[in-house]
Amino acid sequence: MSASRENFSSKLGFILAAAGSAVGIGNIVGFPVNAAKNGGGAFLLMYAIFVIAICLPVMMAEMAIGRKTAKNPVGAYGALAGQDSKWRLAGLASIITPFMIAVFYTVLTIWILIYFVMTITGNLDFLASDSGFSEIINSPYYLFSAMAGVGAIVALILNSGVKDGIERAAKIMMPALFVMLLILVAFVLTLDNAIAGVQFYLIPDLDKITPSVISGALAQAFFSLSLGMGILITYGSYIDRKTDIPGAAKLVALTDTGVAFIAGLMILPAIFSFNPAVNTEELSSSSVSMIFMFLPKIFLALQATVGYFLASSIAAVFFLLVFFAAITSLVSITEVPVSYLIDEKKQTRKKALRTIFIWGGILAALATTSFGLVSVFTELTTYGGASKSLFDVIYDMFYDTILPLNGLLICLFVSYRWKKQNLNEELSAGNPGFGDTFLAKYVDFSLGTFIPLVLVVILFTTVAKIYFGYSVFG
Repeated sequence: MSASRENFSSKLGFILAAAGSAVGIGNIVGFPVNAAKNGGGAFLLMYAIFVIAICLPVMMAEMAIGRKTAKNPVGAYGALAGQDSKWRLAGLASIITPFMIAVFYTVLTIWILIYFVMTITGNLDFLASDSGFSEIINSPYYLFSAMAGVGAIVALILNSGVKDGIERAAKIMMPALFVMLLILVAFVLTLDNAIAGVQFYLIPDLDKITPSVISGALAQAFFSLSLGMGILITYGSYIDRKTDIPGAAKLVALTDTGVAFIAGLMILPAIFSFNPAVNTEELSSSSVSMIFMFLPKIFLALQATVGYFLASSIAAVFFLLVFFAAITSLVSITEVPVSYLIDEKKQTRKKALRTIFIWGGILAALATTSFGLVSVFTELTTYGGASKSLFDVIYDMFYDTILPLNGLLICLFVSYRWKKQNLNEELSAGNPGFGDTFLAKYVDFSLGTFIPLVLVVILFTTVAKIYFGYSVFG
């Protein structure tokens, strides 16, 4: 490992940073929405199984690739593949993907910051109104002021480097996120009829485990753990050889799953409390609809029992929580292309950040206007039987489609190009007894057999549904 390369200062710092990359809007809102739409406890059960059976081996492989090479995804694939330069294209896909995901994630983070500011300035009633969200996403003043704020925060963290920026921010934001989440859960569980939501969420109805529920749980597990984005390869490149990768991966997976689980304990009981006759089939499948249209109404309804000020305070805590989750994810996503420019193009961190922020900022600004402000970006194209905006195209192509493809390439690479024995050797550094464990044998077997097949199924079903409007599992 190069002496000049930055490193995390501790195992805890790495775990919190990696967990911060995984914990995002998808955990806090997307997971509860999918649980509500897919049978509650049945979805939770399948999700937990897939995190252990599918995601954990892929996480370990990504971290091992990063630490072995101490490089970004392009450099890592190139170093391990030797003269087989075609694999560098797989690494390049793992650079472009997070860069483009950062574009649409920036848009969501902008909206969250606006909602937080508006709740602390006494505008919760406006946010809960039928026209609130529409007015916000079509207001240049709101949008570009918030964009400047988000950009400044991310730049400040990344400009400070790995240890003083990413790690320090994670050590502050992740514990704060947990505390705020637990406070909100404790409050929600005191509400009338909340126990109905808890029962729906925690008691699995095995009859509801259908192919569509299985597919949804698998996709949620894979996406929520930041797999296939190059993040864990990049973060893995910042750890020393004393770090126990299998142990760290388990803790990251546990942290990520724990946040998603607790978020479900917050949102599902709230839904049942404020609408006892709720029909979960009618809930929007969109986490955007849930967080920006449904939840403000729930918070405003609290004023009947706790008053407007306290209702606004609770809403502010929630949106600050989601903002912290969004920022930690956005920081990690942006660090991947920044690391590439530093390693491969020999740019300084400041110059790399400037390059990424200029091009990413332009694309994010265009995507921000694709919700009605600029018609050409709002109605960019049509596929799958629906009109698609620029934001939709970026999300569909890079988050839903290329992400599982990147995961598939990682599995194939470590199993058939880098070879399983080399992966085992790297995973045993920092954990000498790992090679003799059941987990080691399982990782060897799964990465080269059924996990690639599962990812192929995810990719096929996703392409069929998004681009052709055909649902494989009904």
